[in-house]
Amino acid sequence: MFDTRICRLLGIEYPIIQGGMAWVATHELAVAVSEAGGLGIIAAGNAPPDVIREEIINFKKKSQKPFGVNIMLMSPFAEDIVGIICEERVPVVTTGAGNPGKYIDKFKKHRIKVIPVVPTVSLAKRLERIGVDAVIAEGTEAGGHIGELTTMALVPQIVDAVDIPVIAAGGIGDGRGFLAALSLGAEGVQMGTRFVCSTECTAHDNYKEMIVKSKDRDAVVTGRSTGRPVRVLKNNFAKEYLELEKKGTPFEELESLGAGRLRLAVKEGEVTVGSVMAGQIAGLIKDIKPCRKIIEDIVKEAELMLKNIASLKGGVFFE
Repeated sequence: MFDTRICRLLGIEYPIIQGGMAWVATHELAVAVSEAGGLGIIAAGNAPPDVIREEIINFKKKSQKPFGVNIMLMSPFAEDIVGIICEERVPVVTTGAGNPGKYIDKFKKHRIKVIPVVPTVSLAKRLERIGVDAVIAEGTEAGGHIGELTTMALVPQIVDAVDIPVIAAGGIGDGRGFLAALSLGAEGVQMGTRFVCSTECTAHDNYKEMIVKSKDRDAVVTGRSTGRPVRVLKNNFAKEYLELEKKGTPFEELESLGAGRLRLAVKEGEVTVGSVMAGQIAGLIKDIKPCRKIIEDIVKEAELMLKNIASLKGGVFFE
């Protein structure tokens, strides 16, 4: 029922992609998502090249399914990571924090699909011209680094502006969001926060539990004053950061304050003083379950909704 161009482009069963979350998106999570019919992603973040090569090798030992690697183009290791991805013949690359243009020819030479994350129509059009295979239109509802436009507003505008497939991201965590994204013209979705709360995710239990216990207004944005906004869950660290921003604290001091905080939360479970990146969808997530169950539930819910809509035919909505 949901066989879109994204499924055919990537060789996956369902048009569902796991977000490339630094420290969270390890090969364990990627394997679980890919084996469940979606596209698992290993996040490079700012990790050294040898670490990412090992993650890729470990994925291949456990699964023969398609997968991808997410590159943060601002990383000091970006050039090296690109080389490793080509050497290891990774099927798909997603990119963030920059323009992957200078790497396109190299990726194409190795038959690697390139799918950048874009926050604006103009960037989507520019990247289509240089030959990317699809784009991820990420709304401000997402966790981590964000743009300004909402998913609801951004996705249809990008769909209208480009001919390549569009993947919707930001604020999607169940069948309703999945179906809504497809209704906006997207041909797939990317989810991050929902997959954090999976049994296979290696993030600390405290991190997962904080998401599960969060409410609708617990996801806040830090870093707007720096030009690098980041969505996180409210805690002592976020409160301190926001207070310093109000006082006009210099960028360098704020950067120093945030250094290492994500790892502290994800790996050490220090969710009071660490950076708990999560999207606005966090308030909707109430359980931790296997990736296969997450994907199956989303697809079943979307299919049921379509049937319910079809049953209204002849009613007031279809007169």
